[in-house]
Amino acid sequence: MARQNINDLLAFLVVARERSFTRAAAQLDVSQSALSHTIRGLEERLGLRLLTRTTRSVAPTEAGERLMRTVAPKLEEIDAELSALTELRDKPAGTIRITAAEHSASTILWPALSKLLPRYPDIKVEVNIDYGLTDIVAERYDAGIRLGEQVAKDMVAVRIGPDFRMAVVGAPSYFAVHPRPGKPQDLTSHRCINIRLPTYGGIYAWEFEKRGRALKVRVEGQLVFNNMALRMNAVLAGLGLAYLPEDQVQPHLADGRLIRVLADWCPPFPGYHLYYPSRRQPAPAFAVLVAALRYRG
Repeated sequence: MARQNINDLLAFLVVARERSFTRAAAQLDVSQSALSHTIRGLEERLGLRLLTRTTRSVAPTEAGERLMRTVAPKLEEIDAELSALTELRDKPAGTIRITAAEHSASTILWPALSKLLPRYPDIKVEVNIDYGLTDIVAERYDAGIRLGEQVAKDMVAVRIGPDFRMAVVGAPSYFAVHPRPGKPQDLTSHRCINIRLPTYGGIYAWEFEKRGRALKVRVEGQLVFNNMALRMNAVLAGLGLAYLPEDQVQPHLADGRLIRVLADWCPPFPGYHLYYPSRRQPAPAFAVLVAALRYRG
């Protein structure tokens, strides 16, 4: 059916319900003459009179009554479905896919989700732990979480965490038989617990900076992992030195289970950011998540 016919049917239903061209025209925000012309055009196309008009009243004919019974429920159903879609647009709902590294997922994303999701039961979140710089567009992720320096320039970046700092640590049992390094280069003579990151093309070189001088050191050791938990277990067991986020080792430094070295070579740097492609009108669920994660420190 042509769009014009649908509009004309809607006009007919309003006139038939109101039993008045005056009230119907006011409701539809059109002139009485335009509305009368619309109804005449519909009747001519159907070859049937739909309304009986007198100077005092308007009433549907038998054909008009039948049209009301058959068409009105269907149009009301369409209108209800369109209203439901509008509500879905305005209501935070749907699935959000995020890629993040282990540390950011556990320390920033999870605390936010644990508060957000109970308030929005129609939001679902899928989190993929990944150390690579995933192409979120190609892999159909809604967003990713990375350190600020790793976010591509063509992405929208929202800061979601404070400045970040790394720490070189070892267990007292390790330092009982090995001297403490005084400078990053000394690490080459130590047993170190390595991490393999696809972001860096393999074994990650530990990064240091002091007074504007940046330095990367490739260390050796018996162990290589691709997650944080096992590196923590290994360093606590005295199997070597580890390069870990400061917030993760802080409790173990406080209780004496770990000792920190080279702290003056580990300055803070830009923390985690949520990044995503530019979009004119983000979905309500995504907007709610961004607001919940935004750093306000």
